Amino acid sequence: MKDVGLVLEGGGMRGIYTTGVLDYLMEEDLYFPYVIGVSAGACHGSSYVSKQKGRSKRVNVDYVTDSRYISYKNLLKGQSLFGMDFMFDTIPKQLEPFDFEAFFAYEGKYIVGTTDCQTGDPRYFDRSDCDSHDDILQIVRASSSLPFISPIVEFKDYELLDGGLVDPIPIKKSIADGNDKNVVVLTRPPGYRKTPFKGKWLAKLFYRDHPQIVEALLNRYQVYNQTLEYLKELEASGDIFLIQPDDSLDVDRIERDQEKLEDLYWQGYESMKEEFNSLEQWLEQ
Repeated sequence: MKDVGLVLEGGGMRGIYTTGVLDYLMEEDLYFPYVIGVSAGACHGSSYVSKQKGRSKRVNVDYVTDSRYISYKNLLKGQSLFGMDFMFDTIPKQLEPFDFEAFFAYEGKYIVGTTDCQTGDPRYFDRSDCDSHDDILQIVRASSSLPFISPIVEFKDYELLDGGLVDPIPIKKSIADGNDKNVVVLTRPPGYRKTPFKGKWLAKLFYRDHPQIVEALLNRYQVYNQTLEYLKELEASGDIFLIQPDDSLDVDRIERDQEKLEDLYWQGYESMKEEFNSLEQWLEQ
């Protein structure tokens, strides 16, 4: 299997759906030669690349009620609702060890999308940009740093934020990198469309030193909705295989209800299980 990409949308805690999808793929030992994700998609994609089935589920369900993971106390202490040091240092190094050796041994490509705060453009990183284990954690951390509730992340000479801001579903990047076919995992149900951002005054105040971020926030709904229309065209032509949750999705971006998260995980798992034979046939075409 070559020239096939796996494209992973973000979506905060809704990304637990993606975890279910990826765990089933790992169960079937199906690994793609190219994986690209933004925000939560980058997080879950990393455990797929390191071939650690079940790890992302444990991280995102078992620890979500831990105040070190998400709480307003974190926001007051470290300018982030999510405990970023806990998530990207304590968990991968101590509580749920990330297999760096397997990750860097993966034969395919792994790309993380971020937003460059200085230009307002997408900036992508792969493993060749990493000089250490900490570098990959920092890149994924940057991609997962949501506006307003997470601080800007510095990596080398860049100031970075949530990759979903300017390239929420990085299908065009995957195609530009040579993938004629793509499996796309979304975290919103069919028919969803993003509405215009209404906090312009807050964005201008919050990001007064980064006007490009303000512009990105204002344009985000158009970029997202245009990408969905593009995906419809690609699906109609048979160039993508689309997986997404159904209309019963009831999980917030910062959801802490473990039962809801567990249910959404299994929805993702069952979605992929039901579609797996169709996916295999599509890959053989």
